[in-house]
Amino acid sequence: MLEIKSVFDESFIPYGTVIKGYDVSELLSVLKTMERPEDSVIYFPGNDALEQVPVFSQIADNIYGGMPVQCGYCNGSNHKLNCLEYHRDSEINIPENDIVLLVASLQKMRDGKLDTKEVEAFLAPAGTVVQLYETTLHYAPCNAPGQDGFRVIVVLPKGTNTEKPNITPITLEDQMLFARNKWLSAHPESDEAKNGAFVGLSGINILI
Repeated sequence: MLEIKSVFDESFIPYGTVIKGYDVSELLSVLKTMERPEDSVIYFPGNDALEQVPVFSQIADNIYGGMPVQCGYCNGSNHKLNCLEYHRDSEINIPENDIVLLVASLQKMRDGKLDTKEVEAFLAPAGTVVQLYETTLHYAPCNAPGQDGFRVIVVLPKGTNTEKPNITPITLEDQMLFARNKWLSAHPESDEAKNGAFVGLSGINILI
């Protein structure tokens, strides 16, 4: 069984960091009003109510250096890996309740392919501001042990995860482009694979 470590553990250092000093209580209060499905996952790239909370401007200016960013959410219930994605930038996750993040190193991916034995699991406690680096493969959170679901703030550069640009593929990576600023490799058992996503994950579709 996959060991679940902590985002505060040294083994998380290659994947990201926990950022301290931000009061995200108001953000999480607004997040609690958002829908949370019991048997699926929903994601919205940006949300006006979240983006009007003052700390969001601090995150945009301090963490992203003033770049245009969006504040959305990923809510629901999930137990499987299914896919791994990456962006051309860091991602901020702020969970309302404990979650498990399944991550791997982009450097270990070859031609969009990765054995899921390279994936590690980390518990992110409620209220932590977790930065996932650009080179960290990740996807939807998983329910933490004892939790029946999750709500998670997701901050990314503006436009990320919106409509895929209409490109003429030049490289193999172009075949992995699944949405704007979103490159994805799917496990063959996933719904994403059945819907035409690039299939590059082999091994067990990890279950938490």
